[in-house]
Amino acid sequence: MMGGTLAFDILIAEDEPSILESLDFILRRAGWSVESVTDGEAVLERVRRELPRILVLDVMLPKRSGFDVLKQLRSEEPTRVLPVLILTAKGQQQDRRIAEELGADGFVTKPYSNAEVVGAVRQLLGDNDRAA
Repeated sequence: MMGGTLAFDILIAEDEPSILESLDFILRRAGWSVESVTDGEAVLERVRRELPRILVLDVMLPKRSGFDVLKQLRSEEPTRVLPVLILTAKGQQQDRRIAEELGADGFVTKPYSNAEVVGAVRQLLGDNDRAA
């Protein structure tokens, strides 16, 4: 880990308030510290300022799409290896393929189960010993 401690574990980028609230709740309950942003520009700004351990990124965001954000993150040195979990809408196989090509690390399809999200985050963070 470079330069001191990380400010928080997970940054959620989601513009739908009910989904954001639900994700925030289940991830905090699993024991992680969580911050959130609601548009693509804010994601890049926040990640450049304070690198989270993982980014949970919705594909459909205002100002900049999740794909655009992911492409940008993968082109910059400090964020090239940041674990990114992509949220896609049900039935969007194409989204998944594009996200994989752009370097996403994991996927969760909405509507998702709480266990699915926590499991995906835990896998990407390597926090398998963390209590559920």
